[in-house]
Amino acid sequence: MNDIESVLNATDMTDEAVPESKVNEARVRVRYAETDQMGVVYHANYLVWFEVGRVEFIRAMGLSYKEMEQQDGCMIAVVEATARYRASARYDDELVVRTRLVAARSFVIKFRYEVVRVDDDVLLCEGETVHVVLGADMKKRRLPQKYAERFAAHLA
Repeated sequence: MNDIESVLNATDMTDEAVPESKVNEARVRVRYAETDQMGVVYHANYLVWFEVGRVEFIRAMGLSYKEMEQQDGCMIAVVEATARYRASARYDDELVVRTRLVAARSFVIKFRYEVVRVDDDVLLCEGETVHVVLGADMKKRRLPQKYAERFAAHLA
């Protein structure tokens, strides 16, 4: 078992409901280049939109992921991503990416996402990403205290 697997297996990641006040919303509009030959959004784009939601969630907490990396030498690497597709999005649809922080332990952070079409509030995709905190040397490290405190304040 590698270092990342041992962290994931040893970390209790409870799936409790998150109050609406702890949800951040980011809007995206489907570009033509994000659709396939059938005119449907290509499945991998949802992972990109999860990242948009995650970065905006961190920004809404008053933090900067860019500064976290550049000033504090701290990164949160995706080690697991899941997506469940419920309905299709198409070119020019306006979407909302709802992002929740569902776990933040010393080495592991977990986000949950919902992608919803604005016009009819249809759930298109839901998913999660699990991240391991790394230093600039790409080795596992604890989340710096100033980030850990802010992340903890945004948990349910």
